[in-house]
Amino acid sequence: MGSNVEETPSIDRSKPPGIRFIEFVKEGSISHKTHQSIVLLITFFAYLSYHATRKTTSVVKIALDPKSPGADSVSSVMWGRAYFRNPLVSHGNGSWVLGEGWAPFDGNNGTALLGDLDVSFLFVYALGMYFSGHAGDRMDLRIFLTVGMIGTGLFTALFGVGYWAGIHAFYYYLIVQMLAGLFQSTGWPSVVAVVGNWFGKSKRGLIMGIWNSHTSLGNITGSLVASMLLKYGWGWSMVIPGLGMALVGVILFLFLPVSPESVGASLDSDESLAPKKDLEETTIPLLKSESSDKNAVGFLEAWRIPGVAPFALCLFFAKLVAYTFLYWLPFYISHTAIEGKYLSNEDAGNLSTIFDVGGVIGGILAGHVSDHLGARAITAASFMYCAIPALFFYRSYGEISMTLNVILMLITGIFVNGPYALITTAVSADLGTHHSLKGNSKALATVTAIIDGTGSIGAAIGPLLTGYISAKSWSAVFLMLMAAALISGLLLTRLVVAEFGAKLQGLNPREACQPAEEV
Repeated sequence: MGSNVEETPSIDRSKPPGIRFIEFVKEGSISHKTHQSIVLLITFFAYLSYHATRKTTSVVKIALDPKSPGADSVSSVMWGRAYFRNPLVSHGNGSWVLGEGWAPFDGNNGTALLGDLDVSFLFVYALGMYFSGHAGDRMDLRIFLTVGMIGTGLFTALFGVGYWAGIHAFYYYLIVQMLAGLFQSTGWPSVVAVVGNWFGKSKRGLIMGIWNSHTSLGNITGSLVASMLLKYGWGWSMVIPGLGMALVGVILFLFLPVSPESVGASLDSDESLAPKKDLEETTIPLLKSESSDKNAVGFLEAWRIPGVAPFALCLFFAKLVAYTFLYWLPFYISHTAIEGKYLSNEDAGNLSTIFDVGGVIGGILAGHVSDHLGARAITAASFMYCAIPALFFYRSYGEISMTLNVILMLITGIFVNGPYALITTAVSADLGTHHSLKGNSKALATVTAIIDGTGSIGAAIGPLLTGYISAKSWSAVFLMLMAAALISGLLLTRLVVAEFGAKLQGLNPREACQPAEEV
């Protein structure tokens, strides 16, 4: 009977309902390693869903504005004035066919308007990121993520509802995109903080590089699903991913354990199954629970953590490049003759997934290399410098043949997404647990939000500029991207020099450069 009494605490209302149900069926508690597996799976598919819904607009825009951009593109402000003087008339429900376009995006200024949608989404996303990280360190991350995912799914679907409702008002799509961006901002700081609560520092770059493949796999999933549904009406390409996002949000609410303390997980059941050294390296959380009573780190205080500012600014330009590809690559492919032929909208969307396949490889490779070298800045800067010739060759020779296009796109994806993945995962976790915080556990979401939020401002600027510059020259767009990659690498010069100096002295580069940064 004594054992039965001990099992009743498994009905702990602080545990997620799904965890309580599993323990009820199992008639016993779940092990620490099982909790870790659940955390990895749920956060992986959660952020995969975030990116899948984010990617759909890049496929849909080639249906909204199917023709090549004209050189006489006008500004969105001028369009707004013209719209209110002479509102566009609905084409009527059910009359749309693939290749026809969708007002107001099928006009001469359609490309610029699509760029405005991108920047509105990403600008709100970037601002929301700062507040989301601040809030994420102060509330239940399971509830916070659930609200964010369901909200994202709702507004993604509402964008697609405009197809059946025959909505041609630009500001409807603008407002929906801005609200979607706000809810999207809840994702990244929260999932990084949850993973940080459960996993230790051993091989952090490689583990997070593999885990971070959800970003590229989400892009691939979003592209494939949206491309397949496009022929049935572009609204389906938004509604189905949006509903999928909301469903994953419900699953997350039911099963996500935010931290070992929240579910009473213990290492005791695992200690007999693994050597002590392995347990210490892989299961001790990044953030120590003893510090849970400390106050959350303030926004300005987090900016002063050594390394946060240079990596945040580096990510500004790295995401400018990455998100220009995220939002404009299918459009670019559909408007570029490969072997003298133009691809269909669906084929262009499918081909663009090769860039994200390269992103998966790049993220894992950058994480492994940075673990092996013990030098995050050297790895990130090297990848950004290699991205410059990759961008040049893709623009110059990608249209010669399909095979060459695929190879060059894959290489470009490796070098563009590699440092982006590294900085938003392993580097953020490193800085969020910096020794200057003295073990304060309430910093990781804030630091992650600062770094990715700053990067997201660049992510907003890149697609916006592309919307205007591409109307005149795609070569000028690639020149802008190469310049951004160069600046991104140069911003890490001080940290690179410190890491090289540490290497020459036989020290740990990450530890050696910290005092220099604090001066």
